[in-house]
Amino acid sequence: MFPIGDDDSQRRTFPVLTVLLIAANVAVFLFQQSLGAVGFERFVKAFGTIPYEITHGTDVGVQGPSPIYLTLLTSMFMHANWMHLFGNMLFLWIFGDNLEDRMGRGKFMAFYLLCGLAADAAQILMNPDGMLPGIGASGAIAGVMGGYLLLFPNARIRTLSRYGVTEVPAWMMLGFWILTQVLAGVSTFGGREMGGVAYAAHVGGFIAGLVLVKLFVPQEVQERRRAMI
Repeated sequence: MFPIGDDDSQRRTFPVLTVLLIAANVAVFLFQQSLGAVGFERFVKAFGTIPYEITHGTDVGVQGPSPIYLTLLTSMFMHANWMHLFGNMLFLWIFGDNLEDRMGRGKFMAFYLLCGLAADAAQILMNPDGMLPGIGASGAIAGVMGGYLLLFPNARIRTLSRYGVTEVPAWMMLGFWILTQVLAGVSTFGGREMGGVAYAAHVGGFIAGLVLVKLFVPQEVQERRRAMI
């Protein structure tokens, strides 16, 4: 099941921040593309998250931002190729707008970044001495998906499968997604690399989203939703 949309009828505001996050990711990727193959690789090594650098507090290879811990943030806005970018931005658009609507823009931004940091922490924990740079917004977006699951478990998600376009409840689609990430990541203990899949980051971000979402949604909104069920 590949999600292509959801029911936006409950959304009350235009998702300005979600659109800005998508625009920022696209802009960074276009800049990466403008550097050429060698420049692209150097940029990834400089601004991607290298576990060894984080756990040892030292720069290796191409010098990046100072302090090096800033790569935990810069890596969230970088992507390896067009498909990597497209898939992440599609998921952010589908699941981010309703979360932004419920949380408000400021809280949604904080939630997004915290989930991304939690995803990085999970991936680094799996391979603290890894030398491959990790890039991508998927960890933060996995957190958004975890938050969406808790707030909108019965929302209808349009998915594309071998049977065409069908609608399934969010709990089914997102439950299936996280199950595949856990199963695929069981035997994966290395760091992220360009073109690779950061299963530990996906699981870590998703769990962070489940844990943190209630802290970022106003209590009155939670009570109003419970009254509607």
